Amino acid sequence: MLLDQTCRPCLAIGIALILLGADTAPLAVAASAQVVEHEDEIEGVVRDSETGRPLAGADVSVVGSGTGAITHGDGTFHLTGISAGDYTLRVDRLGYRGAAVDVAVGDRSAVVVIELVPSPIGLPGMVVTGAISERGAAEALRPVGVLAGDELQRGMEATVAATLASMPGLAVASMGPAVSQPVIRGLTGDRVLILEDGTTTGDASNSGSDHTTALDPSSARRIELVRGPGALLYGGNALGGVVNVIRDEIPSAVPHHATGAATLQTQTVTSALAGSATAFFAVAEKVPVRVEVAARTSGDLKTPGDTLRNTDGRLWSGGAGVAYVSEWGHMGASFRGYLNDYGIPGGFVGGHAKGVRIEMERTASKFRTVVDRPVAIFDNLRFDATYTWYRHREIESRGILGTSYVQEAAGGDVLGRHGRWGPLAAGAVGARFSWEDFRYGGGLHTPDTRRFKAALYMLEEVDLGPAKIEWGLRYDWTLADPLEEDPDSDIGEIRDRSFRSLSGSLGVLYNHGSGMTLGASAVRAFRTPDVNELYSEGPHLAAHVFEVGNPELEAEVGRGIDLFLRFESDRIRAEVTGFYNDIRGYLYGEDTGRESPTLHPEYQFRGNDAVFSGFEADVDLHVWRGLALEAVASSVNGNLKDTAQALPLVPPLKGQVALKYERPLWFIRCEAEMAARQDRIGQFENPTDGYVVYNAAAGARLTFGGRLSILTVSLDNATNERYYNHLSRVKEIMPEAGRGLSVTYRIVF
Repeated sequence: MLLDQTCRPCLAIGIALILLGADTAPLAVAASAQVVEHEDEIEGVVRDSETGRPLAGADVSVVGSGTGAITHGDGTFHLTGISAGDYTLRVDRLGYRGAAVDVAVGDRSAVVVIELVPSPIGLPGMVVTGAISERGAAEALRPVGVLAGDELQRGMEATVAATLASMPGLAVASMGPAVSQPVIRGLTGDRVLILEDGTTTGDASNSGSDHTTALDPSSARRIELVRGPGALLYGGNALGGVVNVIRDEIPSAVPHHATGAATLQTQTVTSALAGSATAFFAVAEKVPVRVEVAARTSGDLKTPGDTLRNTDGRLWSGGAGVAYVSEWGHMGASFRGYLNDYGIPGGFVGGHAKGVRIEMERTASKFRTVVDRPVAIFDNLRFDATYTWYRHREIESRGILGTSYVQEAAGGDVLGRHGRWGPLAAGAVGARFSWEDFRYGGGLHTPDTRRFKAALYMLEEVDLGPAKIEWGLRYDWTLADPLEEDPDSDIGEIRDRSFRSLSGSLGVLYNHGSGMTLGASAVRAFRTPDVNELYSEGPHLAAHVFEVGNPELEAEVGRGIDLFLRFESDRIRAEVTGFYNDIRGYLYGEDTGRESPTLHPEYQFRGNDAVFSGFEADVDLHVWRGLALEAVASSVNGNLKDTAQALPLVPPLKGQVALKYERPLWFIRCEAEMAARQDRIGQFENPTDGYVVYNAAAGARLTFGGRLSILTVSLDNATNERYYNHLSRVKEIMPEAGRGLSVTYRIVF
């Protein structure tokens, strides 16, 4: 297998880094109340408000600057490179209510004492995705979700989609445990934009249900989810939403002490063993470095029915980033490597008879320069350049190459942010361009194609006191250029296609007072047909279909409306959203009922008008002391506009109810995961029964040697329920995972 010789060494490296962090990381001295005689720094200590006990492992960040630190065993932290001015510190730790503290930095360093109140519900995290500037999730002008810190590690799974599965509005389309794709409001593929530190991953996950996303979530600092269209800073095609995996690969500040984290995880239901480690340190006065390594090996999935064969996998991921930090800003670069070898089971309709193996390789490099000094009307400027190489191979059991993809992509981005300017409170203006090269092999006859994209965009905000108004515009141009044109092709005239469109958004946020916020947004979004949808011609081995493109396809145009209500107090946090999306020319693969010359079912891409509508709800209620109740629910209906025919692979009404007891040093949680019967089905689909699955988890957070250690034990599907995910491609032959135990150990230093 592709990773047989890499996984064990990488796991060994992860264990070694854990031991290194446990034995050799430096301790901070306790903060004192005296004024320190040096500039450009913030020092402080984080404590429990009830006991006065110092808190290790709390995440302290300077809002809007990218500077942050993790508190040491004595609760102290030290932030450097802070010029004179007024700042807001954000402090988070699981088991406590997050806090925001205003700090003034002058000619001497600021010293602060921050006390956190124990609480089973915390403030929603900070958000950077789709926003002009970093802000609290409660202040975002569209529905968002954030997983970060211990909460993220507690729910960590092998894929990004599975990690986010419990968030409102999100469902998981799968083809085994190693392959899952996020479905937001019934939309998936490249209608859901998956980003890594704000840039696209450059893989083939949007061109097949058997293609997983080529990134590993285990080393992420946080993951942000923006539901619905309107993320004009990233692309007009994100009709469903945006998922941003944030690692801060290129450091933007110099740490005072070396910090990092390491994690080990095992899972019985797949016999999985995974490890990851990150470290952030300075090699010179102005040169910070971030390094990471992660590996995972797993066996076949065990279900209440039987073992789902050929679902094992091996994954390796690693990366490094370095920067030069100065008074004017910072500049730096990062490099990342990724290898994944996993199986796709066979024996079901739409699957290869004997299953296949998929090998994925990805390398990515990024260069970034940020100017934090005013330039003309802008408060700061950011320049990005990226390059990605990706290879994907699908191999039959006899070692025969069936399908292959090779993609190269390069791009550049410039973004300027301004503060108050006339009636505008804040804004961002930018431009983006990219070049992509698609090469196909094996049994595919799809022509090699180049694609060029360019875009101009702006996002502006008006502050009217209790109300905020945000509006944005984006102009996109796309050219698909097949290297071999063919006017007499069986699928139509293969030729250059170009697309132009104007996207726009308008959002309003009104703070009613007493913790209640009302929001509304309207969006016009645009999606260009993918290269496969235009020119595909050949068998897709792992999905066992013969895909036929359509060179005459036009772009999708989506119009969406969101209405939401948020409420937040010391004892309750809730958000309810209703949405309606009308998509003109919605593109999908339709079963023609014919067999191809290779004896595969023939699917042809076509466009039709479609409507998606539904709701999402999320509530956290502090019942008594550390006892809290969580509830999440979401529903979406998707159908063709002219005929009201239901669209395939739309998730049913689903939700989750959890009761948890959260204390600063330990927690226990019991939950019920539910889904209704899905009988609104598309062509060639079968209904799926509803289910209730019970899960439980418990954990402890302890400080040893000045470092925070977190141990979590989870029991999934406690009753070994036989249930089926409507979005699973293998549900015809096997149910979802059976009873399984997961153990995760994490150390923060």
